[in-house]
Amino acid sequence: MRNVIAMLATSATLLAGSQALAAPDWNAVGQALGREGSLQGDVYRIGLPRSDLKVRVDGVDIKPALALGGWLAFRPMGDQAMVMGDLVLTQQEINPVMAKLAESGIEITAVHNHLLRAEPFTLYMHVSAHGDPVQLATKLHEALSVSATPLAMTTAAAPAATLDLDQQGIERVLGQHGKANGGVLQFSISRSDPVLEEGMEIPDAMGSAIAINLQPTGSGKVATTGDFVLTAAEVNPVLKAFRENGIEVTALHNHMLADEPRLFFMHFWANGDASKVAAGLRAGLDKVGLAGAPKVGFAPDCKEIIAQQKKHSAEEVAKCGQQQE
Repeated sequence: MRNVIAMLATSATLLAGSQALAAPDWNAVGQALGREGSLQGDVYRIGLPRSDLKVRVDGVDIKPALALGGWLAFRPMGDQAMVMGDLVLTQQEINPVMAKLAESGIEITAVHNHLLRAEPFTLYMHVSAHGDPVQLATKLHEALSVSATPLAMTTAAAPAATLDLDQQGIERVLGQHGKANGGVLQFSISRSDPVLEEGMEIPDAMGSAIAINLQPTGSGKVATTGDFVLTAAEVNPVLKAFRENGIEVTALHNHMLADEPRLFFMHFWANGDASKVAAGLRAGLDKVGLAGAPKVGFAPDCKEIIAQQKKHSAEEVAKCGQQQE
């Protein structure tokens, strides 16, 4: 019996060792793609910002972190990996990139706009594939090489610059913590229920989280865009909340082909007073099933108080912004 137990223990140790050895070489994946990434949990995510593009919307110069941040995310799947991503492309780049991807077996799961009135007009191509991660990265590099997407191994990021906005105030209204990235305040907000694609859970880093980006535009204003990840029942309540708060819905579509539950991605745009924009975004969040209740809630009249701060006392505004433990 002791011999059997010893053999089982040895087998378990060898199995664990083989699994550890089978872990992907993420450095090799980054080298093959031509961009260095970072681990977020067990997901290796590579940013593909279109820093080469000078895009304007309604007179606002769009920073890459606001709406031009393409990405690819790899996750181990047995002895292979799954990759999903969102590529930012010009109209002229769509067909050449698509042809390369189709030839190499990379699936195209969506092509669409995120913004309206963008000059030049940008499009977004979502991709998905399974296989050896280095081989997948090589194929993706070949496809991206027919576009002008910057592909070079990155160096250490520069220290984050101070944002010309009230980050804490916006965080209080949204009930979420954000982070500064490339001159933009970014929020990634998890949904309450897991998202599956072909039976595999899709973590936030692979595109299942709500994304809210805010870029200061001067004089207390911010431009905002991103996408709300919604079930069918949530789509129209959020759309209505946005429109009632002056936030434009610019696109509504799917990103995946076999997601469970079926999800819809609602993109939006506004450029206005930061407090009003934040209140409108919060009105949308209140219609969505989120992972954990937001840390900050509105009293029944708080939405109006936050949106019309100049008409109310500092005490009233502060009370609406206090965190609820």
